[in-house]
Amino acid sequence: MRELDFSNRNVLVVGGSGGIGNGIARTFLERGAVVHVWGTRPLAKDYAAETGSTLDGLGYSQVDVADAAAVGAWQSPFDTLDIAVLCQGAVLYNQGEFSVEGFRKVVEINLNSLMICALRIRPLLASSRGCLIIVSSTAAYRATLGNPAYGASKAGAMALTRSLAQAWARDGIRVNGIAPGMVDTKLTKATTDNPSRLAATLKSIPAGRIGTGADMAGAALFLSSPLASYVIGQTIVVDGGMIL
Repeated sequence: MRELDFSNRNVLVVGGSGGIGNGIARTFLERGAVVHVWGTRPLAKDYAAETGSTLDGLGYSQVDVADAAAVGAWQSPFDTLDIAVLCQGAVLYNQGEFSVEGFRKVVEINLNSLMICALRIRPLLASSRGCLIIVSSTAAYRATLGNPAYGASKAGAMALTRSLAQAWARDGIRVNGIAPGMVDTKLTKATTDNPSRLAATLKSIPAGRIGTGADMAGAALFLSSPLASYVIGQTIVVDGGMIL
């Protein structure tokens, strides 16, 4: 499909070294894009032991998204940027988010860093009249037992999506979001590695399965394509019907 051909388009995926972000990055790469990702390890090869593979075909930078100075110092490999996906995330279990320090840590990564990153890449997106996609979560729509910072930060991410969309649309930047449901990533291991919790979760999903990175990538492709040229400020829920 011509509208979903991203040949020679420049794409940045923050948090693209694993999980949902990597699924999105890989999908854009497969459709012809030049893709660069940010991660937390010093080198791309450092992910081989964790994921079983390298980040083949993807450009890579180590950037601490919670550090405004580090984000500002990032040297872009692109002169212009067509698509940016902000997919960074953190969660603390065992009541960790009920401490002031834990709450702040999660909010710093899940919400504050979104604005830090968005401001850094805005000029690159404006030069190409590009697209920004903010990945939040269905946790924004419901209570998150044991994870107040995660839920609050994801709700904030959705609100930020709307605000940036309104502010930047006249500059030609389309801002939208994706709210994933349960996807098997390192952040959801507390559920996916627990058979009883996983079984209970599956019962709540009409689709009968947990999501994949490819499921989320489909939404990202749509939002970045001409098919969504009149879609601004929306967050698409991709959860197999879980929050119905």
